[in-house]
Amino acid sequence: MNWTDLLTAKIEETYGATLGLAQKAKDSELGFRPATGGNWMTLGQLLDHLTNAGGTCVKGFVTGDWGMPEGAEMTMPKAEDLPKAASVASAVAGIEADRRVALEMVRKAGEAALASKSVTAPWDPTPKPLGLQCLDMISGHLSTHKAQLFYYLKLLGHPVHTGDLYGM
Repeated sequence: MNWTDLLTAKIEETYGATLGLAQKAKDSELGFRPATGGNWMTLGQLLDHLTNAGGTCVKGFVTGDWGMPEGAEMTMPKAEDLPKAASVASAVAGIEADRRVALEMVRKAGEAALASKSVTAPWDPTPKPLGLQCLDMISGHLSTHKAQLFYYLKLLGHPVHTGDLYGM
């Protein structure tokens, strides 16, 4: 299997499960956040974050355009400062659009660049292969937030199960 096939399969798998979970949320729940601990996103903020947790980052690695002004530093904002989805439907549409961006960027990069080009992230100056950086965004970043959404839904009393987490 090559990088293109691997990334395409992971994108379809991860976004499929993420979309399935997102569609279980309700607009009336967008303000929910876990009751214990600190610096939690609300469900609305998490859904908004899922609209740019994968494809937008893959685009940054492929094109070098992170949507930030030249010389700006990437920082981790507090959860309360994050934007939130206006509705579940708008988040689902945004997640689907981000999936399409991820697939487009993998095709745009091409197999040779995915396998041989080294790139850095704004948050980590360590060069890594482009394919690995893209895989980390899908199987690491997006997948972690998908699991977070799964547990938010469980805490809200939705009847989700392991199959939902994996898109089965």
